[in-house]
Amino acid sequence: MDRKISVPLSAEDAASLRAGDYVYLTGTIYTARDAAHKRMQEALDAGHSLPFDVRGNVIYYMGPSPAREGRPIGSAGPTTASRMDKYTPALLDLGLLGMVGKGRRSPAVREAVIRNHAVYFAAVGGAGALLSKSIKAAEVIAYEDLGTEAIRKLWVEDFPVIVCMDAQGTDLYETAAESFRREE
Repeated sequence: MDRKISVPLSAEDAASLRAGDYVYLTGTIYTARDAAHKRMQEALDAGHSLPFDVRGNVIYYMGPSPAREGRPIGSAGPTTASRMDKYTPALLDLGLLGMVGKGRRSPAVREAVIRNHAVYFAAVGGAGALLSKSIKAAEVIAYEDLGTEAIRKLWVEDFPVIVCMDAQGTDLYETAAESFRREE
């Protein structure tokens, strides 16, 4: 099923999505990779606030290449989501409702997705130049010293993703593999 969804996500939209849905996101999302997640966890551990309110928001696991002249961002492909798995349950428990990356997630992330009625989207790896065309504006908002791993606020329009894990915990990586095995 194809869906157009506004971001930040509403709890209703997140809960209504199903693994395998094709979704086009429009609105504000944030980028954060390994180093930014580590800093956010350190901030939480020290009792400090995060650089942005995660409630209802979507984090895209991505570090862009430099922008070409006239473009807000360079190639913007997803990174492997499992690298953020040790930090993700805490962010979900704080109200994060969506993540965009590539690859499988840990059982702890799956449990946190179900507990918080969140969703994990996949973007197509290797298609960073194409994905960047859906990014209309980008602004570094935190951890500028991290370079490409700084946290960015993005304005996206019809950003294409696939629901890989829905709020019920259905994991497309598992169901698709099982379906393929049955067809063999």
